[in-house]
Amino acid sequence: MPLPPDEDRAKNARLAWWREARFGMFIHWGVYSAFGGEWNGQKVEGYAEHLQRIMKIKREEYLEKVVKPFNPTEFNADEWVKTAKDTGMQYIVITSMHHDGVAMFDSKTDDYNVVKTSKFGRDPLKELKAACDKYGVKLGFYYSHAQDWSISGDPRYPEPNGPERRKAVVEKKVFPQIKELIESYHPVLFWGDTAHHNPKELNEQILAYLRKEDPNLIINGRVAGAIYGDYLTTPDRPLEFGPMTKPEEQDWEAIPTTNESYGYHSLDKSHKSPTHFIRLLAKATAKGGNLLLNIGPMGNGKMAPEDLAILHSIGKWWEVNGESIRGTTRTPLMRQSWGDSTLKGKNLYLHVFEWPSDGKLVVGGLKGEIEKATLLADQETKLTVKRKGIDVEIELPQKAPDESDSVILVECKAIPQGDPIFLLQNNMPNRLSVFFAELLGTQKKDGWRLGRGTANSANVTGWNQKECAVKWSTRVNQKTDFDVIVRYDAPGADGKAKVETMGGTVTAKSEATFGGTFTVQIGIQKLKGEVVQQGEGVELNLGKVTLEPGMVEIQVTTDTITGKELMRLQSVTLIPR
Repeated sequence: MPLPPDEDRAKNARLAWWREARFGMFIHWGVYSAFGGEWNGQKVEGYAEHLQRIMKIKREEYLEKVVKPFNPTEFNADEWVKTAKDTGMQYIVITSMHHDGVAMFDSKTDDYNVVKTSKFGRDPLKELKAACDKYGVKLGFYYSHAQDWSISGDPRYPEPNGPERRKAVVEKKVFPQIKELIESYHPVLFWGDTAHHNPKELNEQILAYLRKEDPNLIINGRVAGAIYGDYLTTPDRPLEFGPMTKPEEQDWEAIPTTNESYGYHSLDKSHKSPTHFIRLLAKATAKGGNLLLNIGPMGNGKMAPEDLAILHSIGKWWEVNGESIRGTTRTPLMRQSWGDSTLKGKNLYLHVFEWPSDGKLVVGGLKGEIEKATLLADQETKLTVKRKGIDVEIELPQKAPDESDSVILVECKAIPQGDPIFLLQNNMPNRLSVFFAELLGTQKKDGWRLGRGTANSANVTGWNQKECAVKWSTRVNQKTDFDVIVRYDAPGADGKAKVETMGGTVTAKSEATFGGTFTVQIGIQKLKGEVVQQGEGVELNLGKVTLEPGMVEIQVTTDTITGKELMRLQSVTLIPR
């Protein structure tokens, strides 16, 4: 439902700088950081910032052993903000209070804060605000408005947890602390979380309170639900994005983290590469979204070396290619086998992840007259451009300027348009992700649907009916032979699986079983597959197809289902022979 004109204008004014920025830093830092995901020699499975909940630590023990000793003597707000700035980030969102209820600022409302109660005795948010103003970086606050583990046993709040207790917490703590944050630190953004722990009407009251206290404050979609906030926040730790074309998906933000924890976890060594985040940034921007990349500083106040290495590499890429992200909008083009693209006015930026082996980059479905094309890494040298129907061929140098993402600036005479059909290339692999497929069959929130897009859910799930199928519309420019590779997940064969929880991914018993047969139909050709091997990222080579020029519909359909689900399909890849 469209907003009334006045509200729409106000929203656009609030979001103007945020839409321009495209890239920000999320910081999960609190008293829990000093323990680095470990408690009494035991590893925290999941998010390190959930230390208190996962390890079932009573408030009194948490106060004495975690809150009071906290003393990050090496914290330097100037270093943090300069690092963000050098990485290309224009805004920072930091945990002003996480679920443990410990305020990371000098709260007059509640002494349960790092200034009054911890050994540190300083106000890190005040120092960060000064550093952000110095470097021209905007500051926003995460605040756990719907969950607070510190209130258990506190006589100010009724027991047990429930609507009345939540109402008391909001009135006595949340409202006053929100007011303190706005009046003392002047944030530009308020980032709420876990709204489902509050009654709906209570979240709506918090939203109204925020709007009253500061009408210019950007509010994320986790305060009272996506349709109420200024923008949508996607699920935690995304690896894949869908088309993001629904009305509520016009402004959105993804929140990946460097490993699998948001707070500092010394035992989690699953850090992704800088290349992963550079490409994720381009993919998000291509669909009109922002990337808020999370790091978890250590308990001593320093950023972890692994995080700094990732940020430094992104910063080096940004020095050359930042204009292809900041200030850009949703691309008119379909995803491409070689990468993705972003748009700024009449200029199209091609983010080339896979450099063509023959030096010929074919841009599928690029409609419009092109004035010139250059590499951002070498804007003095014009690239040769040839129009081939609705496609464009650009001749490239033999070596890619950047192995992560080489960006080509295509200057057009008018705003370019795109064709919605995916072009199968004959000089590189063509990965057809389920995240830009059409799902056939009745979709349900708890059944057949697209996964959340995380490391464990970058697939379709709930494939338990014959009618379930996946379809892509593609085309081919010249006769080509392809090998066909199907990639799927079938977790839990050993009785355990990686399960997504409020506190991250944990290992749990699973009742899921997978098995059956399926058909991949590519044009008029059919290839048969069987789900036998269990595990994650299973690949099946189904054989060869030969495709003639023209439109080609690709479908994965059900033959038999012998498990609770057939499989959790990730992709079908066509590799030229």
